[in-house]
Amino acid sequence: MGLVRVVWGTATGPTATASYDAALAAANVHDYNLVTVSSVLPGDARVEVVGEAPDLGPAGNGLTVVQGRATLAPGAEGTAAAALGWSRSAEGPGIFYESGGTDPDAVRRRVEDGLEHGRSLRPDRTWDGEDGLRLVTADPDPDRYVTALVLAVYGESEPLC
Repeated sequence: MGLVRVVWGTATGPTATASYDAALAAANVHDYNLVTVSSVLPGDARVEVVGEAPDLGPAGNGLTVVQGRATLAPGAEGTAAAALGWSRSAEGPGIFYESGGTDPDAVRRRVEDGLEHGRSLRPDRTWDGEDGLRLVTADPDPDRYVTALVLAVYGESEPLC
């Protein structure tokens, strides 16, 4: 059985990329090359909400993720908000939906609406399994970029070459 860990982080930095990298460091996934997948939860995988990832292998390896994120420029209005939600069918397989933006309530609604729509696209399943949602926010900074992110991390890292 596989394991999908839900991790998150917030951080600031002098550039958008630096704040993103620092938020990845807060989630302990900053030393991996992230490989984004389209949000399907395998039927035999467990979801574990952990906040910070353990050591998942050597630096530079690829790490399969679903990612919600938002980055604000210095002095921006609003709040950096990122969300990741999941829904598992009674049969086992499930879905993730992710979103990011500057209004936490709107970000949450988009994830909830996405999950509802995703379930409707799979009418052959009974949707009374495990559900969850993690919303992460970060206040704006007058002088630095701010990033909030939440990721579903699939298993361990793997070599890219």
